[in-house]
Amino acid sequence: MDVGYIFACTSKSEQECFDRMLFATGRVYGESVLKIKKGDMLFLLNLDTDTLHGTFRAKSAGAKDIVPNAWKGRYPYQVQVSRNSKVYSLKGAKKVLSAIGVSSWRDALGAEQTQLLSRYIENPAGVAPKVVKKKEEDAITAADDKPRLESTTLWDYPRQSYGRTPKGSNKYAGVTPAFVIYNMVKRYTEPGDLVLDPMAGSGTTIDVCREEGRRCMAYDISPTRPDIVQNDARRITLEDESVDMVFIDSPYGDNIDYNDQPGNIGRISAEADEFYEALDRVMAECYRVLKPGKTLGWLIGDQWVKKKFTPVGFRVYEQLCRHFETVDIICVARRSQTSNTGIWHNRALRFNFYLRGFKYLFIMRKPAADEEQAAKRKASWTQYQR
Repeated sequence: MDVGYIFACTSKSEQECFDRMLFATGRVYGESVLKIKKGDMLFLLNLDTDTLHGTFRAKSAGAKDIVPNAWKGRYPYQVQVSRNSKVYSLKGAKKVLSAIGVSSWRDALGAEQTQLLSRYIENPAGVAPKVVKKKEEDAITAADDKPRLESTTLWDYPRQSYGRTPKGSNKYAGVTPAFVIYNMVKRYTEPGDLVLDPMAGSGTTIDVCREEGRRCMAYDISPTRPDIVQNDARRITLEDESVDMVFIDSPYGDNIDYNDQPGNIGRISAEADEFYEALDRVMAECYRVLKPGKTLGWLIGDQWVKKKFTPVGFRVYEQLCRHFETVDIICVARRSQTSNTGIWHNRALRFNFYLRGFKYLFIMRKPAADEEQAAKRKASWTQYQR
């Protein structure tokens, strides 16, 4: 039986979809397009008007850059389409999708959902929407489900890992939340790209990249597993401009006893200039190996110890700006730290200090060599009365 996919457009882009008989999406949801096979049922949802158009058939398998210049290259993951018969338009699409058990238009439709939606769009008066659950073999269990892609600058995760296969080890001190790496990989890389993690820890980046079809080069001064290469992040053994993305979760002081390696940056106090000089050498190496126009994500926290606060994040960000341009700054809520216990919360209130509740994720970009100086920008704001 047929499975179905819904593509989204706006009133501005809808006509180009019909003129080209081409549906498309950007990198974030591109891998869903690559699953489309010739003959699959397709629908087009206008998000501005809440109108669903259908039905269509995939005339080709989903691929990248079938028409490279379509939509000025903004939506490279594409599929050629043909009209299945007459094309019908259905208003109030979101309500109908919800009625048949589709929580998001981004989700693939099960065979029964596809059939019901196809019949309903052709004859709304003759077919009543009903909630349809995907068959067991089509269902995505909670354990297999992918993390959400974040749309705000506040990221909060109740668990360190996701899915059936472990991502890193939650027993490793300072382990990186796999959800953070997943969001970086999905937004800023494509299948087959090379991701570098110069301080790989328990290997979370390796595990996420492997599951998402990316290559990964992982280093650590004290490797915890065979697929991590022993190396100092201040001297990365890769060629210039050879990496598509860098992710690094660096120490933010000497608060964690990672290992006994004498060159370990995590043995240097964040109150000392030596700590930031060491991180600056890491930044310079990351800049060297990163391809122009590509992205770096740097996860870092602040320090409060013995009644003294050290704004480690601010200092690291200031240094990053000497090498890269800023894409955005994310606040990642901390949940699994050892101080997240009743006794520590009680101490924080009794002795009037704050526990560290978040880390910074600085998303930076290496400028492309051929980029022109940005022209003076003028924002067109929609003004609201107070």
